[in-house]
Formats: sequence, C-alpha cells, structure tokens
Amino acid sequence: MSIHWFPGHMAKARRQIEEKLKQVDIVIELLDARLPLASRNPMIDEITGHKARLVLFTKGDMADEAITNEWVSYFTSMGISVLPIDAKTGKGVQKIATTCERVLEPLFISRKKKGIVSKRMRAMVLGIPNVGKSSLINRLAGRHATQTGDRPGVTKAQQWIRVGKQLELLDTPGILWPKFEDPNVGMRLAMSGAIKEEILPTEEVALHTLKYLSSRYPILLEERYNIEILEHTPVELLDEIGKKRGCLMRGGQIDWDKAADIVMGDLRSGRLGRISLEIPSDYEEDIHEEND
Repeated sequence: MSIHWFPGHMAKARRQIEEKLKQVDIVIELLDARLPLASRNPMIDEITGHKARLVLFTKGDMADEAITNEWVSYFTSMGISVLPIDAKTGKGVQKIATTCERVLEPLFISRKKKGIVSKRMRAMVLGIPNVGKSSLINRLAGRHATQTGDRPGVTKAQQWIRVGKQLELLDTPGILWPKFEDPNVGMRLAMSGAIKEEILPTEEVALHTLKYLSSRYPILLEERYNIEILEHTPVELLDEIGKKRGCLMRGGQIDWDKAADIVMGDLRSGRLGRISLEIPSDYEEDIHEEND
C-alpha cells in the first residue's frame, strides 16, 4: 500500500525552494531525531543537488539518546555532517554557525583565491512539516522571527533572518513528497504527527504505536498507563487504556477515538518518555521483508 500525499501547497513550496536555491551557500536539512530516515524527504537530494549540506537532528529531547547516537554514526559514515540539537533548551544550537563554517571551508578557500575574504554565509532551512523549523529559527534569531500558517508546518512566506554577524537563514515551507511507497515510512510519520488523520486514521496509528511500544519500550508503556502488556494485543491494550482513562460510551463500550487520541497525544508530547520511532537496522529488516 502506497500513501499518496501531495496537496497544492506542497507543490508550490517545491517551486519556491528551487527558485531561491541559487541564492544560498548551504542547505540546513532538519530531520526529526525520533525518525531521521523516515523524516528525510528523498526529493531534497534531487532538488538541492551538490549544494553543501548540514543535517540537524531536531526534537532531540524527545528521542532515545542511545538510538540518536546510532543515527549520528549512521549518517557520519555516509560523509554527512550531523548535529543533534534541542531548540527548546538551546542545546547544540550555538554550534550551528561554526559547523556551517567548517562545512563551507572549501567554498571560502575558493572565494579567497578570487579576492573575497568575507565568511558571510547564506543558508536555506529545509524539512518536512512539524520538524521544528520555526522553533529553531526563533531560537537562533532570539525572537519570534517566523511566520506560520493556519496549518501546522505551513510557512506563509519565505523570509531572510539574520543570525549574528555571519549567518543569514532563509526559512521555507515544509514539504512532503508525492507518496510513501513504503507504508512503514508513512506510519512512522503519522506517529510523529507529520501527516494528519485524513491520511491515516488516528485509531489505526494508535494501534500500530501500541504494537511498536510493546516491542521496544514496554516499561515506558506500563509505567504511563499502569497496565501489564505481557501477551496483550494492541486492541486489548487500547481497550485497557480506554478503561483506565474513562473513555467509555453508553453501555460501557470503550470510546476508541478518545483512547487513541490519548495514546497519540502522550507520544507526541513526550509524556510517554524519550522514544525513537525507528533504528538504523529497521531499514535492513524492511529490505529483508520485501525479499521474503
């Protein structure tokens, strides 16, 4: 099953990015630390070509720290510069400008040969919706610098934002890609909140979440809802959570919609604890499943 998702504003966002790309020295690509590969738009490589790039892992405070370290090693092994950050606390944010400068050193050397000694940098910030672009830029600028639309992750207009003396950032709308060929990627994005319930119903996503948490984070699940998960199916777990949280309808039936909303709200807010939604070996497992 492939999940199709390419509304008009996403196509417009791509055109805007392509138009502005020649004006920047480096692309700063934001990935959700909880799901770095699932939140990596494959169209970005096609759009940006050989432009210098720095990858930032956002929402690091919500991800499993040990798994994040695995992902840093994964990307570093491919020659990609990676910097984990937390825009809320500011952790790692102060290193962005110096890391950009390091990545752009070949460009500065080339400019110096032409008599240009300035190390001013222009960067384009790219990432899927809800990956934390606005939070990062506001933190860097020290003010509420971004304009956001009525829908989460939709930026109304592209803006240049000055960060210190050397760096200027161009904020861009969040863009997803035309469709998710791998349903696992679509589900992981839905779990994080990057795609909405009109694409994948909350109830379906909640059941997948409970299955995933039962396997990888059983203790966090038990502690949050005061339930024993051993030998319980996701459906039974959602029933138990609904009972515990008073999600009852007439006749004592469980209101699955409310119970699902609770589970997803707890996951996306971080109330369940620090959770990563994928690990590097997941993609090896996915390939094996396809070949079986």
